[in-house]
Amino acid sequence: MSYETIKVEQDGPALVIRFDRPQQRNALSLQLVDEVMAEVAKAADNASVSAIILTGGEKGFAAGADLTEAIKVKTAQDGMSFFGKWHKFCDALETSSKPVIAAVEGYCYTAGFELALACDLRIGARSSTWCITSSRIGTVAGAGGTQRLPRIVGRAHALEILFAAEPIDADHAFRIGLINRLVDDGSALAEAKKLAALYATRAPLSLALSKRAVYRGMDLDLASSLEFETYLVTTIYGTEDKQEGISAFLEKRPAQFKGK
Repeated sequence: MSYETIKVEQDGPALVIRFDRPQQRNALSLQLVDEVMAEVAKAADNASVSAIILTGGEKGFAAGADLTEAIKVKTAQDGMSFFGKWHKFCDALETSSKPVIAAVEGYCYTAGFELALACDLRIGARSSTWCITSSRIGTVAGAGGTQRLPRIVGRAHALEILFAAEPIDADHAFRIGLINRLVDDGSALAEAKKLAALYATRAPLSLALSKRAVYRGMDLDLASSLEFETYLVTTIYGTEDKQEGISAFLEKRPAQFKGK
């Protein structure tokens, strides 16, 4: 399938989705959102993909949402439609059965930042900068930033970022847990591909259900989340991959997982 706002490449087990709107500094349009969602949905049925990587290239991840679209949102009905699309997009990343990694070079601002928050992991280059600029233009982060950011970095750090609307550097982002891995400039995508290669040696169902356990469990009280975890564990213990994994460990050989 050909796209107008993204470029897609599968490199071994890594599905790389690159934002491709250089003249707009990769501002995220609704068309781009639709195109990325289409690829994420296709990846769910592709057993050769172990991880999905989102990147904007070497100069920047994404400068935010396309403000030529955002400025048209003037009524509550407009807002429900516009931000509903964004919530559907971020939910698609979180509910994907594949690990989703943001490989960030350069700027990662506002909606781009919020998109990165919806990814499972974030890899940041040393010169990357991170900012939610909403308070500068009289708005509030509307793609989940006010909710995902405090869940990742804590309430005080989140409010500091939201109030100031000033860029934070990669070192600070790494210290507060926003970035999982801090790498040299130009290395974010390569590091993400290394993770994809590692995940290719792991059981696909284990990755999918671990991801589901974490995301859904965080919204439950501890007793309910432990009950949910037990349900998932007992489910996976009936799979072929579980039998293969334990057998391979006991026999001291690499496991050959099939996702069954």
